[in-house]
Amino acid sequence: MSAICAASNCGKETTSSLKCPVCLKEGTTKVFCNQLCFRSNWGNHKATHKNEDGTNESYNPFPSFNYSGDLRPSYPLSPRRAIPKHIKVPDYAQNGRPISEIKNDRVGKITILSEKEIEKVRKVGILSREILDITASHIKPGITSDELDAILHKECIKRNAYPSPLNYYNFPKSICTSINEVICHGIPDQRKLEDGDIINLDVTIYYLGFHSDLNETYYVGDKAKCNPEIVNLVETTRECLDLAIQQVKPGLIFRDLGNVIEEHATKNNCSVVRTYCGHGINQLFHCQPNIPHYAKNKAVGVAKPGMVFTIEPMLCQGSYRDMNWPDNWTAVTQDGKYSAQFEQMLLVTEDGVEILTARNDQSPGGAIPRI
Repeated sequence: MSAICAASNCGKETTSSLKCPVCLKEGTTKVFCNQLCFRSNWGNHKATHKNEDGTNESYNPFPSFNYSGDLRPSYPLSPRRAIPKHIKVPDYAQNGRPISEIKNDRVGKITILSEKEIEKVRKVGILSREILDITASHIKPGITSDELDAILHKECIKRNAYPSPLNYYNFPKSICTSINEVICHGIPDQRKLEDGDIINLDVTIYYLGFHSDLNETYYVGDKAKCNPEIVNLVETTRECLDLAIQQVKPGLIFRDLGNVIEEHATKNNCSVVRTYCGHGINQLFHCQPNIPHYAKNKAVGVAKPGMVFTIEPMLCQGSYRDMNWPDNWTAVTQDGKYSAQFEQMLLVTEDGVEILTARNDQSPGGAIPRI
């Protein structure tokens, strides 16, 4: 019988019965592929062992790193979550390399979907919104981002969907959770959310052969809602996305979206991140067109009916410049100030735009008045 390797940097299926001696005494079911996996992961794995009081001891895996803000990673990371065999997976699910995307990048062509394909994308979009809303409804002080990852993963599996971030270029989790100064690609871990935090949940699922991508930033508790600077950041970012979506119709020049976003951001004393952009999405997680969110960019392409892409502006309280943590994923602001992001997946129609991942009356979060 196969299991998932307990090494946080592996996560492959294995029939090995190799167990950590401590885990063996504790009666846990964790196994490792081989001795190499066990030895290379020991520093992380030993922290999963229970203390005398029955709790796990968390730790900062990069203690000598010069962090820009107050946030710190809280390890150990939980083992990679299993995917049942009956669920259809993208090509990178096993080895982490999205070969179909890499090949498509050489072509640079923007895909136009057929009516049958659009119907599938609509279904996937609705499903991804449902999964995001369920996960977001659990946000509160005291919950960890790893617990949110577990909820998201369970909801995907329940619907026979694959959580697209899992093992995409070896990303270890099923959702990206970006807190406070994290701009994007935050890895769910053991840190408990605090009253006054903001958190972005970035959800992508793979279902019916198509990906669907959306994200929102949420206030944790009431403290953040009482902070005028945080509210200004979050609500300005939300408004930037809404203003950009209003521009989408056949004939839109993609580079013009950045002008609209940066103008509104600047009026509200926010800066626009330049390193990351919106993107085409269909059978591939990321593809053409690229959608930069800053002014005077050099994006190529014109919107045509049948195109599907995301707009996902990332705004900052201070400088737009970013840096990465040593995990090679977590992107944070260089000055340690907060960042927010919102994302919708959009279909260009004959006369305008359809928001495939639109909020509904039951969606948690939502806009609040500026203070």
